[in-house]
Amino acid sequence: MTGLSEADHETVAAQLGRVPRGAIGVAHRCPCGAPDVVETAPRLPDGTPFPTTFYLTCPRLAGLLSTEESGGLMRDMSARLEEDPELAARYETAHQDYLERRRKLGEVPEIDGVTAGGMPTRVKCLHALAGHALAAGPGVNPFGDEAVEAVGNWWERNPCGER
Repeated sequence: MTGLSEADHETVAAQLGRVPRGAIGVAHRCPCGAPDVVETAPRLPDGTPFPTTFYLTCPRLAGLLSTEESGGLMRDMSARLEEDPELAARYETAHQDYLERRRKLGEVPEIDGVTAGGMPTRVKCLHALAGHALAAGPGVNPFGDEAVEAVGNWWERNPCGER
């Protein structure tokens, strides 16, 4: 992770269409160089607990993941999770990784043990899982890796910044 520079903050605000809340750093950058995942404090500035440590900001990637969600990818992943104990164990490990990364940012008792994306028992949000996968690197979150793979090279079709 790198800190959140003023330029990064402006880019993320433009991507989201609003000021980012609680963003403390860039957890992953698109191959174009723009932030696409920010690391968020576990407690927002207003005191609200916030379990989504890795927040996906790239609108193109978010849109493609939404298409995958509406196409049933989460349902298929959840079914596989119930049928495959090895996959379930890897997903549990991803859940623990997420918790450990958040603990390094601060303890928030209200969200202790809670991650994002449905981990570790279901697949609920591809955006959260992909954000974790991009931030942590390949091999950490199996469903996050699959979600990123499903959308392909999102940055190649009209590179970021080009209209």
